[in-house]
Amino acid sequence: MFIYIWYMIAIIQHNSKKYQIDLSKPIDISMPLRMTKDNVIAWYQKAPTFKKIMSVRKKDAINFNSIFFNPHAHGTHTECVGHITKEFYSINNNLKQFFFFAEVITVAPEKLGDDFVISKKQLQFALGNKKRQAVVIRTLPNTDEKLSMKYSHTNPPYLLEEATIYLKEKGIQHLLIDLPSVDKEKDDGKLISHNAFWNTSGKIRFESTITELIFVPNSVEDDAYFLNIQIAPFENDASPSKPILYKIIEK
Repeated sequence: MFIYIWYMIAIIQHNSKKYQIDLSKPIDISMPLRMTKDNVIAWYQKAPTFKKIMSVRKKDAINFNSIFFNPHAHGTHTECVGHITKEFYSINNNLKQFFFFAEVITVAPEKLGDDFVISKKQLQFALGNKKRQAVVIRTLPNTDEKLSMKYSHTNPPYLLEEATIYLKEKGIQHLLIDLPSVDKEKDDGKLISHNAFWNTSGKIRFESTITELIFVPNSVEDDAYFLNIQIAPFENDASPSKPILYKIIEK
């Protein structure tokens, strides 16, 4: 991928085609981390907190806070295969590129027994023959309640293994979704979709990432975008992240 920036307009060459994006109009699809009970919470954790070490209001020279949170439980995060392997792998080492050709799709999870799931058929319908490096999945219903949802013990929707295998075989390197996990909340530790996406039973896809707990506003149309995945340089399996979409203004 080649990127040429002229003022705030970027010309991106991808697969021999050139696209223009306006860098002055980013679309942030991350959830903010708020140190209150109103913050999104998953995986049986308490709300994130911060401790004031120094405060200008208390006549200290600076504001200096310690923040306590879990990347997987308290907001938008990007993870690598190290999330599910015995060996240590760091998202900071595995994610080496940060700009990707992406497709935003909207899916209404289907009822399957006691669960709501995303199927291969639904993804095939949404993606068709499009070739993308990343897919951004917005699930319905899509309300602001997602920003403060308490997901623990709620059995949220998830991707069927067939759906995740389809994305892997289609060449999707980066999977982003507005749910706490691509897998069922309680699945006895099988993590079927995580394993399928990273191909842990074969040649592991170290360069691939999964980003969970995003939030795509309803004003964002299903379409092709360029995606910038921004992470903090944590030497950890996952990092809080800030995925940004840029609308294509000229093809």
